[in-house]
Amino acid sequence: MAAKFASPPRGSTLTKVTPFTVTVTEEAVQELRAAIAHSRLPPVTYEGIQQDRKYGITRDWLEQAGVFWRNKFDWRACEKHMNTFPQFKALIIDDDGKEYSIHFAALFSKKADAVPVMLLHGWPGSFLEFLPIMDRLRNSHTPESLPYHIVVPSLPGYGFSSQPPLDSDFRLEDVARILNRLMVSLGLGTGYVAQGGDIGSKVARILAVDHENCKAVHINFCIIPQPETPIGTLSEPEKIGLERTAAFKRMNSSYALQHATKPSTIGLVLSSSPLALLAWVAEKFLDWTDEDLPLEIILESATLYWLTNTISTSLYPYRQLFTPGVVAVHENPKWYITKPFGYSWFPKELAPIPRSWVATTGKLIYYRQHNSGGHFAALEKPDVLLKDLEDFISEVWKP
Repeated sequence: MAAKFASPPRGSTLTKVTPFTVTVTEEAVQELRAAIAHSRLPPVTYEGIQQDRKYGITRDWLEQAGVFWRNKFDWRACEKHMNTFPQFKALIIDDDGKEYSIHFAALFSKKADAVPVMLLHGWPGSFLEFLPIMDRLRNSHTPESLPYHIVVPSLPGYGFSSQPPLDSDFRLEDVARILNRLMVSLGLGTGYVAQGGDIGSKVARILAVDHENCKAVHINFCIIPQPETPIGTLSEPEKIGLERTAAFKRMNSSYALQHATKPSTIGLVLSSSPLALLAWVAEKFLDWTDEDLPLEIILESATLYWLTNTISTSLYPYRQLFTPGVVAVHENPKWYITKPFGYSWFPKELAPIPRSWVATTGKLIYYRQHNSGGHFAALEKPDVLLKDLEDFISEVWKP
């Protein structure tokens, strides 16, 4: 099926774009299993046996997940599924001459009026988040009927993309510029829609403001402090959502401060033990969702980080976003969105920011409030998020 949607548009100017197949050596897979087997668990503690996870992942959960990871988790089945989607690597040359190999999955349409859409993941996510949406699109369309060109990049430093440079700082503006260049080089520079959650929502915002090629943006995450003059009133679910937001900031955001202020230390720690990595990312996949994700989904993401050795190279955005005293992207007036702007609200988002607040950050013309779903909406509620995105596009896209 991968070949069916694998032909880039005729306007593509990329001379160095090659098909990509996920293939990890058997040696690397066996080394991971051995590393899991030799990872030491700590003694039982009071904090580690609290089943409400108020102090973090329980020791029992990590022990059982580790056993399953070592003995039963099937990475080859994950590879096989990933490789049913067209994937590529593109060489993007930045303004300063630095080269970046950007991995992306895609569904290319043969329709002349297909709308280009870039889907942007965050942390601890990856391009894997959007495979359920891509699966629904390819199963309901042929290349001749697909109304979109779908492009799902791995952000620099994530998955199979190049890591940020070693000789200079690297910010989300750099990510946006590189990914915009990818879209332009694919022949999609006449206009595209950006959609994102988590860090991807911030990249999408920057794309909308800083790059003319991005014509509209839809996000499902917009963490900001309370604005001086909210636009509108709060619904009852939004009031409850703000209680969740306050709890996140008070008790559940320490990870982000660690990423922002000591990324080297936490990167070294997480890269040294697969169980440490699993505990760190699984906590988020469990606590930020409406319902716990299947263990296999969590392990697939943890395995991708481990086998690509990218957990330490994925932390750089937090220095820009959570270092004390900084003005982060969503609340920065520099990135007020004047283009068509859509927002989907999910109640178990880690910070479900209400419509009246989000409307202060841009020209919000589309809003949907949902009764279930959390931070990983593309994984948790792919049908819902896809419908929101399609409704948004049908409302704002002008050929």
